[in-house]
Amino acid sequence: MKAVILAGGKGTRISEESKSRPKPMVEIGGKPILWHIMKIYEMYGITEFIVCCGYKGHMINEYFVNYNASCNDLCVDLGRGNLSFRGKRTENWKVTLVHTGLNTLTAGRLLQVREYLGAEPFMLTYGDGVADIDLHALHNFHKKEGKILTISTTRPEGRFGALKINEKKNMVEGFKEKAREDQSWVNIGFMVMQPEIFQYLGDGSSMLEAGPFERLAMEGQMAAYRHDGFWSPMDNVHDRDYLEGLWSSGQAPWKERQFYD
Repeated sequence: MKAVILAGGKGTRISEESKSRPKPMVEIGGKPILWHIMKIYEMYGITEFIVCCGYKGHMINEYFVNYNASCNDLCVDLGRGNLSFRGKRTENWKVTLVHTGLNTLTAGRLLQVREYLGAEPFMLTYGDGVADIDLHALHNFHKKEGKILTISTTRPEGRFGALKINEKKNMVEGFKEKAREDQSWVNIGFMVMQPEIFQYLGDGSSMLEAGPFERLAMEGQMAAYRHDGFWSPMDNVHDRDYLEGLWSSGQAPWKERQFYD
């Protein structure tokens, strides 16, 4: 199975970083968050990726073109004109980088990579969020439900305390500190799609979450996989610092040690 990663947005909410590089290249622990996402998929045997590039996409190109040279010892035989890499392990990934336009919306980006996906189901996620999600369980759930689309959902940890208010008396009757059960369910990416999804994309001039997903939901073709574990987006500098703190403390829930050493 292949994984599509949407990595073309401008990342305006984290402009402190995205002025100089695309959001998926913002680093956590010295590695782009895009790399972390790909490692999550690798844990479950998915090593073929189609990355939908856009804003400053040349930097993503350069990262993968130079990946082996930057991660390994380099031996250059100037006399023979040979180049070889020695030492550290490299990734067993096949990465297709597709430049899908600067201002293209997500439905259009997915439409442009159709030729790389064939007639098989595939996974898709956003290039700015990590989770300790069980992708095997997600895939099995998708097959069991038999829908065109399965999205992963969670109730994120609240950023504000939840109040219980007696509206008649204008009194606070209770207070919960950042309770997950008081939050709404949100789409966290990590989706599974059947090839029939392309019948819902039209001309690609909308966000996936608008017309295509709304139509799939109305037709009963969208399943929701509930993830109760860790998930965090990287929408802003606060999120980046939070993820960096987890990584540097050795407490990053999305990390499997054998894939990172």
